[in-house]
Amino acid sequence: MRSPLRKQDFPVEKVRQYLEPGPIVLVTSQWQQQRNIMTLGWHTVLEFSPSLVGLMISSATHSFDLIRRSGECVINLPTVPLADTVVRIGNCSGVSVDKYALFDLAPVRASRVRAQLLGRCHANFECRLYDDALVERYNFFVFEVVKAHVAVSPKHPRTLHYTGDGAFMTAGRMISRRSLFQPGMLG
Repeated sequence: MRSPLRKQDFPVEKVRQYLEPGPIVLVTSQWQQQRNIMTLGWHTVLEFSPSLVGLMISSATHSFDLIRRSGECVINLPTVPLADTVVRIGNCSGVSVDKYALFDLAPVRASRVRAQLLGRCHANFECRLYDDALVERYNFFVFEVVKAHVAVSPKHPRTLHYTGDGAFMTAGRMISRRSLFQPGMLG
């Protein structure tokens, strides 16, 4: 029998270092003539069909108001070469800065929503608000992905994963366990 791993107490407010939900994304939004880009790390896949994604967007952000009013956004997936830009976008407010002018992310017109795609990101997911029942209490929006755009290559991009305190992990090498996989058992 194997011995358990040696453990130590850990601050509960830092568990995100181990439980972060996925890659950092850049969320674009637009309401009337106002538009914004925000860096976001709190999101989760909720359902496969329809494709539902939950985003926790602080009510203190400019994007919260734009998304609340428009009921739509684009989730853009940046990769490692955009790491500095991702941090800089998160360090400024769209209330006082035009992030589209400041950061060269090659905006592209979306096909199903008004917010723009960021052409330099590996993937772009056009989203419409599906359920806002948890927005008032938790700032948690449930979106349906209504159109997806993904770069042809690489198949598995190097994405950024925030662990807190200004540190990121990057997606590592892929491993396969297909021989052990039972379809229908894991999402």
